[in-house]
Amino acid sequence: MSSPVPDVDHPSATPGTVSPPGWQTVEIVVTATIAVAFGVVFWAWNLMWAATGGAFAALPPVQGLLYGVWLVPGVLAGLVVRRPGAAFFAATVAAVISALLGSQWGLVAVVYGVVQGVAPELVFALRGYRRPGLVTAMLAAAATGLGSLGLDLVLYYPTWSTSWKWLYLATLVTSAVLVAGVGSWLLRRALAATGVLAALPASRQE
Repeated sequence: MSSPVPDVDHPSATPGTVSPPGWQTVEIVVTATIAVAFGVVFWAWNLMWAATGGAFAALPPVQGLLYGVWLVPGVLAGLVVRRPGAAFFAATVAAVISALLGSQWGLVAVVYGVVQGVAPELVFALRGYRRPGLVTAMLAAAATGLGSLGLDLVLYYPTWSTSWKWLYLATLVTSAVLVAGVGSWLLRRALAATGVLAALPASRQE
C-alpha cells in the first residue's frame, strides 16, 4: 500500500487531509454564494473592461492585466470548499449570472465560465483536493488563464500578430496568477481568520 502524498504547499500539514465523502449542505451554500457574488462582480467588471478599452487602444494586449478578476470564483471555491466540482460549479454559475445580467458577450460568457471551471478543477484534482495552498492556487489560476487565453485568441483576436499574442499571454497569465491565484489565497485566509468558514468540513480539519 502506497503512503499518502505529502502536501508541498503545507510541509507540516497532515497528509491526506480531505473533506468527508459527499457534499455537505454548508458546502453547497458557500459555493453558491461565491458564484452569485462574483456573477454580480462580473457584471460590473464587464462594464469596466469596456469603459477602459480606449486606454489600451495603442497596445490592446496590455488590457490582459485586468483579466484576473474573471478567474477568481473557480480558484476561490476550490480553495475554500475542496470538493470535486466546486471550482466548476462556482465559475460556471457566476458566468451564467453574468450573462443573465446583460454581459456584452452574451451566452459566450457561459462557455468561458465552463473553461474557467474545468481548468482549475483539473489542478485541484491532481493535488487530490488536499489542503490547497498558495502554490496550488497559483497553478490553478495560471491554468484558468491559459484556458481563457485560448478562447480569446480563437474567438476575438485571431488576426493579432505573434508578438501581440505573446504579450497578451504574459499580461493575462500575470493577472491570473496575482489576482486569481494570490488574491484568492489571501481572501481565503482572511475569511478563515474571521471564522466564517469554520462550518466547512475541510476547515474543521485544520
